[in-house]
Amino acid sequence: MKGRKDVQQDHESKKLFQGILILTLSSVITKILSAVYRVPFQNIVGDVGFYIYQQVYPIYGIVMALSSSGFPVAVSKMVAEREAAGENSHRTFLNAVFLILGLFGSGLFLAVFFTAGKLAAWMGDPRLSPLIRTVSCSFLLMPLISAIRGVYQGQGRMVPTALSQVLEQTVRVAAILLLSFWLVRGGFSLYAAGQGAVFGSVLGGAVSAAVLVFYLVKGGRQEKAAQLLEWNDVKQAARSLFCSGIAVCISSLVLVLFQFVDSLHLYALLKDAGWGAEAAKKLKGIYDRGQPFLQLGTVAASSFALNLVPVIALEYKKGRRKSLEIQVQAALKISTAIGAGAAVGLIGIMPFANTMLFENSEGTAVLSVFSVSILFSTWILTFSGILQGLGKVYTPAVAIAAGVLLKYGLNEVWVPRFGTMGASAATVAALGFISLILMIKLGKAYVKMLPALFFGKLALSLFAMSACLQLWLRLFVHGFSGRAASVPAALGGTAIGAAVFLFCAARLRLLTDEEWGLVPFGTKLAGLKGKNWIGKQKT
Repeated sequence: MKGRKDVQQDHESKKLFQGILILTLSSVITKILSAVYRVPFQNIVGDVGFYIYQQVYPIYGIVMALSSSGFPVAVSKMVAEREAAGENSHRTFLNAVFLILGLFGSGLFLAVFFTAGKLAAWMGDPRLSPLIRTVSCSFLLMPLISAIRGVYQGQGRMVPTALSQVLEQTVRVAAILLLSFWLVRGGFSLYAAGQGAVFGSVLGGAVSAAVLVFYLVKGGRQEKAAQLLEWNDVKQAARSLFCSGIAVCISSLVLVLFQFVDSLHLYALLKDAGWGAEAAKKLKGIYDRGQPFLQLGTVAASSFALNLVPVIALEYKKGRRKSLEIQVQAALKISTAIGAGAAVGLIGIMPFANTMLFENSEGTAVLSVFSVSILFSTWILTFSGILQGLGKVYTPAVAIAAGVLLKYGLNEVWVPRFGTMGASAATVAALGFISLILMIKLGKAYVKMLPALFFGKLALSLFAMSACLQLWLRLFVHGFSGRAASVPAALGGTAIGAAVFLFCAARLRLLTDEEWGLVPFGTKLAGLKGKNWIGKQKT
């Protein structure tokens, strides 16, 4: 029979996994919404309108990362530690956190708001300054959202965070699409439509804050009276927030930071290279079509990475080395299979997917190269999650910072020569560089890399998928054209490619039965495996 201590540990583990499941589900929903709305939005405003919005989106993306994964994680850790020490009242602590984040958020708001003109000039488009001023208001909401989410997550109460995230994204997407449609149809400029879309993002953040305040007020009666702030509390909170909080945040910011680099100087570089203003805007807008593809391709990986940190951290702290190795190997295998399958499959259907979603096939070659980023982004998110779980919080942040600088430098060299193809190649190269650094760091942390047999089976699965996709898509090359024909070609290709890849992965035993169990519907897929085509060695 289990002792009381074992039962308590099982209860804590069950509570942890339930919380992770709730946050993962809300994260998947919000990421899908965040990626999908860009398609109808681009259809409403066109490539130039899409360029306008994408120029300022990274600023909002930074706010989202800070208020969803960076600061709340740091706050939740502090709350959990305080509760473990027997301190059940968090009102005074919350005041200290809110004071620090309030000063930080207000400072960022003032900095962005009053330098909007200079930022717009740096981007090469002074007409963007009103949009930048509008999006800067998001920084004022960040302290409230971050602090309350962190407190509830530290208590193991994930529903307030999950609900606020889903409602924020739902309201945001609805407001963006409705406002942009109304403004474009009303004859307003594309810059006005872009500002309306940015306002929709700020509105979504306000709804999230309102939901969290409601939960806080509703549960406030159980809190003890707040005491005066003590300097030690403020100092401790500041150290945790700006050390571990921002370090964790940078790992989830990798894609947004790369977008920010492109926003700062890609349009200006295109103009300096000889493209006219309108042509450069359109080229940047076409290049930005890659963002929805990249986001959708990394949804599963980013959600899986969210699971990794607490699970691996728990195994690491308990000293269960064997269990830790199993978790890490499973994470590496699944993320690699997902990333590679999504990247290769998307490249195969890109001509039709581009037309289906964005009305024409312009920029298909650029977007195909850009799609390779899915694999590297998946690796970065997974490697970062593993390293953070092992207590190496700052390693991913340093690697990502180096990769962002490399991206900036490669843009300067390649964009004037190759246009947006140079920007795509720079993204792939810089993400590959970050992946390599993190892979080396994992090896130094005594984490076993995947065996060659695994990559051999993966290559065969990818080859089979690519071959079947080429056969399928050739049916639509002759005698079919336009957006209507691209829909069955792209959707049918997606279904066929996924089915062939999963079938081959199951038959080749790419994953073990336990690893298939971590994949949605994986147990059913594992049932497809027959005699191992590549021998009996386990992968």
